[in-house]
Amino acid sequence: MKKAEKDQARILRKQGYSMNEITRMVGVAKSSVSLWTKDIELTVKQRKKLSEHGRSVESVERRRHARLTNERARRRVFFEKAVTEIRNKNLSKNDLFFLGAALYWGEGSKTSRGTVDFTNADPRSIQIMMKYFKEICDVPNEKFRGHVILHPHLDSAKAEQYWSRISGIPRTQFHKTSMQHNKASQNKKDSLPLGTFSIGVYDTVLYLQIMGWMEGIYSQLIKKNKQVPCKFHQFL
Repeated sequence: MKKAEKDQARILRKQGYSMNEITRMVGVAKSSVSLWTKDIELTVKQRKKLSEHGRSVESVERRRHARLTNERARRRVFFEKAVTEIRNKNLSKNDLFFLGAALYWGEGSKTSRGTVDFTNADPRSIQIMMKYFKEICDVPNEKFRGHVILHPHLDSAKAEQYWSRISGIPRTQFHKTSMQHNKASQNKKDSLPLGTFSIGVYDTVLYLQIMGWMEGIYSQLIKKNKQVPCKFHQFL
């Protein structure tokens, strides 16, 4: 028997502390506290204080839950409002042109003159870029190539089926899946169970077009005296 802990528990109980409080303070099981202090009777004042404390804790928890619920609802209102604003704008082909160029600017390959390559783990980004390549860049279906990058312990067939469905590129047009640790996973082996996906188009002219569109957008938005040299010109 832990005599020191038992003695401390009994002293605390006589002072009017609750079983849960004593358990936390002494660092023993609640069942032990109950056994050690079962013969100690609390005064009317002590019982009243514990009862009021219990209701106080319960009310605090109720308020916390209500606050979190209200906060989630408030955030949802802002989110739904933003969704509605965009849905009411009837996005045009011109909007797709700029969205696709921006996505490629951020995530596309800019180091190989003959290759247009967009890599991402977000299926929505892949779908948008496929729409961009088809409707803005006029890339025919047979020119697309798919490439899955996956952790070695994951199911490559499942990943290929998934990305083929998302992109619309047949698996027969996929390169062999690369088994490697993806930097985007931040060393968490299963954070990307289906890996990342690359859309590839081998077309020098298209590559140069996209680079030119990006340059044109930049020169339109940034004043000439504030422009910085384009590091991608070395690949032209």
